[in-house]
Amino acid sequence: MKKNNYTYVWVSLIILIFGIIFIPKIVTRIQEGTVIENDRMHRKDNSGALAYVTLEGKKRRVPEFTLQNQDSLLISNRDYEGKVYVVEFFFTRCPSICPIMTRNLVDIQNTLSDERDFGIASFSITPHFDTSRVLKEYAEQYGITDLDWNLMTGDREVIHDLANNGFNIFAAEVPDAPGGFEHSGLFALVDKKGYIRSRVDDFGNPIIYYRGTITETEGANAEGETQQITILKEDIRKLLEE
Repeated sequence: MKKNNYTYVWVSLIILIFGIIFIPKIVTRIQEGTVIENDRMHRKDNSGALAYVTLEGKKRRVPEFTLQNQDSLLISNRDYEGKVYVVEFFFTRCPSICPIMTRNLVDIQNTLSDERDFGIASFSITPHFDTSRVLKEYAEQYGITDLDWNLMTGDREVIHDLANNGFNIFAAEVPDAPGGFEHSGLFALVDKKGYIRSRVDDFGNPIIYYRGTITETEGANAEGETQQITILKEDIRKLLEE
């Protein structure tokens, strides 16, 4: 019985010491705003080289593809070798996020207009409707002028597999969704050697993708997510300098 009493005394003493030493420090950090929320989309570290996105310990490369662009030319992943480029999945009849994503990419296009080693790859998830002619009209409508920005169409199963398995960017037919299809509004960033890259968060993890559904002038969204177009521009320039 006496032994148990000693145990209780020691446990109580340890708890008291912890409270005296650590609780004031925690309170101070909260008051000063230095406690970091465990959300990888809040703040991103822009120091050092961009991380490689990996799968099972291997650096992820862009899968091979050959599709037809808005000028009816066959374009493959090999056409982007030696270039830094952004990848997106979209469709021209999308009534919700696609117009925002396209305008953001046009903004990036105009910002980096002097960079010869930069490009964009846009894959239509409704290729049965988005023919080369339709894609050409869409490009003219939004002011897509970069010769290295290809809007691509082809076999639907191939493109959906490229999205869901090649890049792990969700795309699917959903009858109840606006426009009949759903996809994530994410951009992937690819380096000159074809590897998917991104900056890391405060915990050392790659953020993997960049959100393309908030314009740069809007700043952070309602959930407090950092403006993604701004950091994407920064990271593109960083890869161009490698």
